[in-house]
Amino acid sequence: MTTSGEIDPLERLGTDRAVIGMVHLPALPGSPSSDGNRDAIRRRALADAHALESGGVDAILVENFGDAPFYPDEVPTHVVAEMTALAGSVSEAVDVPIGINVLRNDAHAALSVAAAVDAAFVRVNVHVGTAATDQGLLEGRAHETLRLRDRIDANVAILADVHVKHATPIGDTGLERAALETVERGKADGVIVSGPGTGAKTPLENVTLVTNALSEHDCEVPVIVGSGVTPEAVSDCFDAGADGVIVGTAVKCGGETTNPVSETRVRTVVSAAMRTDTDP
Repeated sequence: MTTSGEIDPLERLGTDRAVIGMVHLPALPGSPSSDGNRDAIRRRALADAHALESGGVDAILVENFGDAPFYPDEVPTHVVAEMTALAGSVSEAVDVPIGINVLRNDAHAALSVAAAVDAAFVRVNVHVGTAATDQGLLEGRAHETLRLRDRIDANVAILADVHVKHATPIGDTGLERAALETVERGKADGVIVSGPGTGAKTPLENVTLVTNALSEHDCEVPVIVGSGVTPEAVSDCFDAGADGVIVGTAVKCGGETTNPVSETRVRTVVSAAMRTDTDP
Protein backbone atom coordinates (compact mmCIF):
# COMPACT_ATOMS: atom_id res chain seq x y z
CA MET A 1 0.00 0.00 0.00
CA THR A 2 1.32 3.41 -0.93
CA THR A 3 1.29 5.99 1.83
CA SER A 4 1.57 9.66 0.99
CA GLY A 5 0.69 12.93 2.64
CA GLU A 6 -2.62 14.63 2.05
CA ILE A 7 -0.86 17.70 0.63
CA ASP A 8 2.28 17.59 -1.53
CA PRO A 9 4.70 20.20 -0.13
CA LEU A 10 6.91 20.20 -3.21
CA GLU A 11 3.94 20.79 -5.47
CA ARG A 12 3.01 23.79 -3.33
CA LEU A 13 6.60 25.05 -3.60
CA GLY A 14 6.69 24.45 -7.35
CA THR A 15 9.92 22.42 -7.36
CA ASP A 16 11.26 18.93 -6.75
CA ARG A 17 14.58 20.22 -5.37
CA ALA A 18 13.62 22.79 -2.76
CA VAL A 19 15.81 25.34 -1.02
CA ILE A 20 13.93 26.89 1.91
CA GLY A 21 15.47 29.98 3.50
CA MET A 22 14.99 31.02 7.13
CA VAL A 23 13.61 34.30 8.40
CA HIS A 24 14.66 34.12 12.05
CA LEU A 25 12.49 36.75 13.69
CA PRO A 26 14.13 38.88 16.39
CA ALA A 27 12.65 38.68 19.88
CA LEU A 28 8.96 39.58 19.72
CA PRO A 29 7.28 41.94 22.19
CA GLY A 30 6.65 40.08 25.42
CA SER A 31 9.77 37.90 25.24
CA PRO A 32 12.75 38.54 27.55
CA SER A 33 15.14 39.85 24.88
CA SER A 34 12.66 42.13 23.12
CA ASP A 35 12.99 45.91 23.08
CA GLY A 36 9.38 46.19 21.92
CA ASN A 37 10.25 47.92 18.63
CA ARG A 38 7.73 46.35 16.26
CA ASP A 39 8.76 48.52 13.33
CA ALA A 40 12.38 47.40 13.60
CA ILE A 41 11.32 43.75 13.77
CA ARG A 42 9.18 44.16 10.67
CA ARG A 43 11.97 45.93 8.76
CA ARG A 44 14.43 43.17 9.62
CA ALA A 45 11.99 40.43 8.62
CA LEU A 46 11.27 42.07 5.28
CA ALA A 47 14.95 42.75 4.57
CA ASP A 48 15.82 39.10 5.23
CA ALA A 49 12.90 37.89 3.13
CA HIS A 50 13.86 40.10 0.18
CA ALA A 51 17.49 38.92 0.39
CA LEU A 52 16.35 35.29 0.41
CA GLU A 53 14.03 35.77 -2.55
CA SER A 54 16.61 37.75 -4.54
CA GLY A 55 19.16 35.05 -3.78
CA GLY A 56 16.92 32.43 -5.40
CA VAL A 57 15.30 30.37 -2.64
CA ASP A 58 12.15 28.43 -3.46
CA ALA A 59 10.39 29.24 -0.18
CA ILE A 60 10.82 31.10 3.10
CA LEU A 61 10.23 29.74 6.61
CA VAL A 62 9.26 32.35 9.23
CA GLU A 63 10.15 31.37 12.80
CA ASN A 64 10.11 33.14 16.20
CA PHE A 65 13.76 32.27 16.78
CA GLY A 66 14.43 35.24 19.05
CA ASP A 67 11.81 34.31 21.63
CA ALA A 68 14.02 32.07 23.80
CA PRO A 69 13.39 30.70 26.32
CA PHE A 70 10.50 29.17 24.40
CA TYR A 71 7.06 28.18 25.61
CA PRO A 72 6.93 24.37 25.36
CA ASP A 73 3.75 23.62 23.44
CA GLU A 74 1.37 26.57 23.56
CA VAL A 75 2.32 30.20 23.02
CA PRO A 76 0.23 33.12 24.33
CA THR A 77 -2.21 34.84 22.02
CA HIS A 78 0.03 37.90 21.71
CA VAL A 79 2.71 35.73 20.06
CA VAL A 80 0.16 34.40 17.58
CA ALA A 81 -0.93 37.97 16.80
CA GLU A 82 2.63 39.23 16.32
CA MET A 83 3.56 36.31 14.08
CA THR A 84 0.41 36.64 12.00
CA ALA A 85 1.13 40.32 11.38
CA LEU A 86 4.78 39.69 10.48
CA ALA A 87 4.12 36.62 8.35
CA GLY A 88 1.39 38.51 6.53
CA SER A 89 3.83 41.33 5.75
CA VAL A 90 6.43 38.86 4.49
CA SER A 91 3.87 36.99 2.39
CA GLU A 92 2.72 40.21 0.74
CA ALA A 93 6.28 41.37 0.09
CA VAL A 94 7.62 38.28 -1.72
CA ASP A 95 6.45 36.06 -4.55
CA VAL A 96 7.75 32.77 -3.15
CA PRO A 97 5.68 30.55 -0.82
CA ILE A 98 6.19 30.90 2.92
CA GLY A 99 5.98 28.52 5.86
CA ILE A 100 5.48 28.99 9.60
CA ASN A 101 7.20 27.49 12.65
CA VAL A 102 6.02 28.55 16.12
CA LEU A 103 8.64 27.53 18.65
CA ARG A 104 8.91 25.44 20.54
CA ASN A 105 6.15 23.13 19.42
CA ASP A 106 2.87 24.98 18.93
CA ALA A 107 1.50 23.31 15.81
CA HIS A 108 -1.96 24.76 16.41
CA ALA A 109 -0.64 28.31 16.41
CA ALA A 110 1.52 27.61 13.35
CA LEU A 111 -1.45 26.19 11.42
CA SER A 112 -3.65 29.08 12.45
CA VAL A 113 -1.09 31.67 11.35
CA ALA A 114 -0.42 29.76 8.13
CA ALA A 115 -4.12 29.58 7.26
CA ALA A 116 -4.57 33.29 7.93
CA VAL A 117 -1.70 34.38 5.66
CA ASP A 118 -2.12 31.64 3.01
CA ALA A 119 1.20 30.00 3.84
CA ALA A 120 2.15 26.77 2.07
CA PHE A 121 3.44 24.74 5.00
CA VAL A 122 4.23 24.54 8.69
CA ARG A 123 7.11 22.93 10.53
CA VAL A 124 6.23 20.85 13.58
CA ASN A 125 9.18 19.94 15.81
CA VAL A 126 7.53 17.04 17.68
CA HIS A 127 4.59 15.69 15.70
CA VAL A 128 4.56 12.14 17.10
CA GLY A 129 6.26 10.54 20.08
CA THR A 130 7.90 12.28 23.03
CA ALA A 131 11.14 14.23 23.28
CA ALA A 132 13.14 15.55 26.22
CA THR A 133 14.15 19.16 25.60
CA ASP A 134 15.29 22.25 27.48
CA GLN A 135 11.57 23.12 27.66
CA GLY A 136 10.83 19.79 29.34
CA LEU A 137 9.00 16.87 27.76
CA LEU A 138 7.30 17.63 24.46
CA GLU A 139 4.59 15.26 23.25
CA GLY A 140 3.40 14.90 19.68
CA ARG A 141 -0.21 15.92 19.07
CA ALA A 142 -0.66 14.69 15.52
CA HIS A 143 -4.24 13.64 16.31
CA GLU A 144 -5.15 17.24 17.17
CA THR A 145 -3.08 18.90 14.45
CA LEU A 146 -4.61 16.93 11.57
CA ARG A 147 -8.13 17.51 12.87
CA LEU A 148 -7.51 21.23 13.29
CA ARG A 149 -6.28 21.47 9.71
CA ASP A 150 -9.52 19.93 8.48
CA ARG A 151 -11.64 22.02 10.82
CA ILE A 152 -10.23 25.37 9.69
CA ASP A 153 -9.96 24.23 6.05
CA ALA A 154 -6.24 25.03 5.84
CA ASN A 155 -4.50 23.98 2.63
CA VAL A 156 -1.21 23.78 4.52
CA ALA A 157 1.36 20.98 4.32
CA ILE A 158 2.78 19.59 7.57
CA LEU A 159 6.55 19.09 7.60
CA ALA A 160 7.42 17.16 10.76
CA ASP A 161 10.83 16.67 12.31
CA VAL A 162 12.16 13.17 12.96
CA HIS A 163 14.34 13.15 16.10
CA VAL A 164 14.27 16.95 16.15
CA LYS A 165 17.39 18.97 17.01
CA HIS A 166 17.97 20.27 20.54
CA ALA A 167 16.11 17.22 21.87
CA THR A 168 16.47 13.58 22.86
CA PRO A 169 13.72 11.14 21.81
CA ILE A 170 12.11 9.17 24.62
CA GLY A 171 11.92 5.41 24.09
CA ASP A 172 13.98 3.13 21.89
CA THR A 173 12.46 4.09 18.54
CA GLY A 174 15.22 4.28 15.94
CA LEU A 175 15.40 6.93 13.25
CA GLU A 176 13.90 4.73 10.54
CA ARG A 177 10.96 3.61 12.67
CA ALA A 178 10.37 7.16 13.86
CA ALA A 179 10.20 8.38 10.26
CA LEU A 180 7.69 5.68 9.35
CA GLU A 181 5.55 6.45 12.40
CA THR A 182 5.61 10.15 11.52
CA VAL A 183 4.20 9.43 8.06
CA GLU A 184 2.12 6.28 8.44
CA ARG A 185 0.46 7.09 11.77
CA GLY A 186 1.11 10.83 12.14
CA LYS A 187 0.18 11.42 8.48
CA ALA A 188 2.78 14.14 8.01
CA ASP A 189 3.15 15.46 4.47
CA GLY A 190 6.94 15.50 4.69
CA VAL A 191 9.72 14.82 7.16
CA ILE A 192 12.71 16.86 8.31
CA VAL A 193 16.02 15.28 9.32
CA SER A 194 18.48 17.48 11.25
CA GLY A 195 21.71 17.49 13.17
CA PRO A 196 21.82 17.91 16.95
CA GLY A 197 21.44 21.70 16.98
CA THR A 198 20.93 24.89 14.99
CA GLY A 199 23.64 25.13 12.34
CA ALA A 200 24.94 21.64 13.15
CA LYS A 201 25.65 19.33 10.22
CA THR A 202 23.00 16.74 9.47
CA PRO A 203 24.64 13.30 9.10
CA LEU A 204 24.15 12.22 5.51
CA GLU A 205 23.81 8.62 6.60
CA ASN A 206 20.70 9.65 8.54
CA VAL A 207 19.21 11.24 5.44
CA THR A 208 19.83 8.04 3.48
CA LEU A 209 18.40 5.87 6.28
CA VAL A 210 15.17 7.87 6.31
CA THR A 211 14.75 8.11 2.54
CA ASN A 212 15.41 4.39 2.11
CA ALA A 213 13.05 3.41 4.93
CA LEU A 214 10.23 5.52 3.52
CA SER A 215 10.84 4.23 -0.01
CA GLU A 216 10.85 0.60 1.10
CA HIS A 217 7.44 1.10 2.73
CA ASP A 218 6.01 3.04 -0.23
CA CYS A 219 5.76 6.26 1.79
CA GLU A 220 5.85 8.89 -0.91
CA VAL A 221 6.64 12.06 1.01
CA PRO A 222 9.60 14.44 0.65
CA VAL A 223 12.58 14.36 3.01
CA ILE A 224 14.05 17.73 3.97
CA VAL A 225 17.45 18.36 5.55
CA GLY A 226 16.92 20.77 8.42
CA SER A 227 20.30 21.97 9.69
CA GLY A 228 23.95 22.47 8.82
CA VAL A 229 23.32 23.08 5.12
CA THR A 230 26.29 24.91 3.60
CA PRO A 231 27.44 25.55 0.02
CA GLU A 232 29.91 22.68 0.43
CA ALA A 233 27.33 20.25 1.82
CA VAL A 234 24.13 21.09 -0.02
CA SER A 235 24.65 18.98 -3.15
CA ASP A 236 25.63 16.04 -0.95
CA CYS A 237 22.29 16.36 0.83
CA PHE A 238 20.44 15.87 -2.44
CA ASP A 239 22.76 13.07 -3.48
CA ALA A 240 21.92 11.34 -0.17
CA GLY A 241 18.26 11.32 -1.17
CA ALA A 242 16.90 14.58 0.19
CA ASP A 243 14.17 16.42 -1.72
CA GLY A 244 14.86 19.76 -0.09
CA VAL A 245 17.00 21.67 2.38
CA ILE A 246 16.41 24.40 4.95
CA VAL A 247 19.18 27.00 5.10
CA GLY A 248 19.62 29.48 7.93
CA THR A 249 22.98 30.02 9.59
CA ALA A 250 24.99 29.52 6.39
CA VAL A 251 23.23 32.40 4.61
CA LYS A 252 23.66 34.92 7.43
CA CYS A 253 26.34 37.61 7.37
CA GLY A 254 29.48 36.15 8.92
CA GLY A 255 27.77 32.78 9.31
CA GLU A 256 26.13 33.91 12.57
CA THR A 257 22.53 32.76 13.05
CA THR A 258 21.31 36.04 14.54
CA ASN A 259 22.85 38.24 11.82
CA PRO A 260 20.96 39.56 8.77
CA VAL A 261 20.68 37.43 5.64
CA SER A 262 23.39 37.94 3.03
CA GLU A 263 22.04 37.78 -0.52
CA THR A 264 25.50 36.81 -1.75
CA ARG A 265 25.60 33.85 0.63
CA VAL A 266 22.10 32.82 -0.45
CA ARG A 267 23.14 32.83 -4.09
CA THR A 268 26.14 30.67 -3.29
CA VAL A 269 24.02 28.05 -1.54
CA VAL A 270 21.32 28.07 -4.21
CA SER A 271 23.89 27.76 -6.99
CA ALA A 272 25.50 24.78 -5.26
CA ALA A 273 22.09 23.17 -4.70
CA MET A 274 21.26 23.36 -8.38
CA ARG A 275 24.35 21.38 -9.37
CA THR A 276 24.01 17.64 -10.00
CA ASP A 277 26.54 14.94 -9.24
CA THR A 278 27.42 14.92 -12.96
CA ASP A 279 28.35 18.61 -13.05
CA PRO A 280 32.08 19.44 -13.26
